[in-house]
Amino acid sequence: MTVLPDDGLSLASEFPDAPHEQWQHLVAGVLRKSGKEVSGDAAEDALSTVLEDNLTTRPLYTARDTAPAAGLPGFAPFVRGGRAEGNTTSGWDVRQRHVTPDGEAILSDLENGVTSLWLGVGGTGIPVSALGTVLDGVYLDLAPVALDAGEETEAAAERLFQLYEERGVAADAARGNLGADPLGHEARTGRPSYDLASVTGLARRCADRHPGLRALTVDVLPYHEAGGSAAQELGCSLATGVAYLRGLTGAGLSVTEACGQLEFRYAATADQFLTIAKLRAARRLWARVAEACGAPEAGAQRQHAVTSPVMMTRRDPWVNMLRTTVATLAAGVGGADGVTVLPFDEALGLPDAFARRIARNTSTILIEESHLSRVIDPAGGSWYVERLTDELAHAAWQFFQEIERAGGQEAALRSGLVGERLAATWSARSAKLATRREPITGVSEFPHLAEKPVDRAPAPEPPTGGLPRVRRDEAYEALRARSDAHLAVTGARPRVYLAALGPAAAHSARLAFATNLFQAGGIEAVAEGTFEESGASEACLCSSDALYAEGAEAAAAELRAAGAEHVLLAGRPGAYSGVDAYVFAGCDAVALLSTALDRMGVS
Repeated sequence: MTVLPDDGLSLASEFPDAPHEQWQHLVAGVLRKSGKEVSGDAAEDALSTVLEDNLTTRPLYTARDTAPAAGLPGFAPFVRGGRAEGNTTSGWDVRQRHVTPDGEAILSDLENGVTSLWLGVGGTGIPVSALGTVLDGVYLDLAPVALDAGEETEAAAERLFQLYEERGVAADAARGNLGADPLGHEARTGRPSYDLASVTGLARRCADRHPGLRALTVDVLPYHEAGGSAAQELGCSLATGVAYLRGLTGAGLSVTEACGQLEFRYAATADQFLTIAKLRAARRLWARVAEACGAPEAGAQRQHAVTSPVMMTRRDPWVNMLRTTVATLAAGVGGADGVTVLPFDEALGLPDAFARRIARNTSTILIEESHLSRVIDPAGGSWYVERLTDELAHAAWQFFQEIERAGGQEAALRSGLVGERLAATWSARSAKLATRREPITGVSEFPHLAEKPVDRAPAPEPPTGGLPRVRRDEAYEALRARSDAHLAVTGARPRVYLAALGPAAAHSARLAFATNLFQAGGIEAVAEGTFEESGASEACLCSSDALYAEGAEAAAAELRAAGAEHVLLAGRPGAYSGVDAYVFAGCDAVALLSTALDRMGVS
């Protein structure tokens, strides 16, 4: 243990404090060398990053970046955790999702680290009648069960209650969630197939007889999967939660009892700090709702985090393991009570045993080997995280108020307000994906055209008809699918010839850039031999600006004489004769590649 002198850190005290203005002055000096003449706050702004919801990540955070006091774990406003002990006792709840009646897979998960089950029941999922068979061998007093049964919620809940009775599970030993979420189901399907009044009886039953069971889930995944931002997810969760509170209290439950019947489900993404801030802000916001309802002691939000389906890719799916690891870490650091890690092949169909094993071991490693759960709210106190939490909470509250002004979540869904806001957010994000400002490793960056496809059995079709389901890779997936179809029919992929001018030092960087870009659209880049030998119908010049000035036009003319129907140039747009288009960092890669495939006759 280090013992400090009476006067504190005397060595540090000998150095004068560096004022913020001095740091800004140094930043301005560096920017000046790159041609930017800015100073003061403008210099700092030049290094800032604008996020969704008009949030801004600054390059430097200090004690002057204040945020409201986060309180203590287990106490209002619950920013630092809903329970005083956090997840320090045994880690977070490792919850695996199953949508097929595969009892063997369920038992395998429970025997190897999974601590609770999330079952997709009804519809195209597990039949309600098969619940007993699926849960055969499962100790229901030890393994909590969370249902997701849509309009069959009541039937599924009744069957689960029967199983508790048949297997002698004491009423106070049952754990889990019945999963009623009428508004979430309407968001998925576009139709009000069941309402809150039909499930208030389940909530009353749980409150009276099953203290370990919750009746309702506020599932934010429908809004996340429709392209919503973090603030929009939080705003929809608040509006949905408030709607359920109104319905439950109207049916006779107290505010405290009603709050105890809700579990909130959020998406955890590979944006580590934003996920941490989202979960912390969600607890703060719900604590405010509980306080406004007169039950501040009931404001501890129970959270179930699910790694984002939107970020999962179908090409190079192995990279999904990295994405889900970061997302799980963020969920754990953010204080989620339970975490579901989607298997890396989730976007391809039914996960196999290996994928499920990797998914559950992701949590196991973070809990048991990295000891991530042994510290409560490890990000707390970080000026950046505290400031981001505060700004995100304010942005979410504004969206929540907009929904409430529109008549609440139900009215906002049916009027199209929620859908319009989510679509606008996704449109802006799609532009970043198309220009590769938001890169996707293995898809828009570093694609591997020769990768061996990962085949999986088809998964049950999810509910449709409501909000759309989007994925980050969808635009590039469409391009790659066109290339695959062309390969299947012709035996070769569409090609482009890369004409390198000058020595390697002059062309290597742009040659690699062009190769990467064209392969993102399924176009094979050929840099060896001559244009005639390449089998391509188009060519792209690759070199330095200096060599372009000397010989780009002549090289373009030679390529055209050799049969090139279209000549591109890797670099910023210029006025070179004979060059039809330019590929450069920030260009609309999706539009460029789609047009190229059209010209090449790839349907």
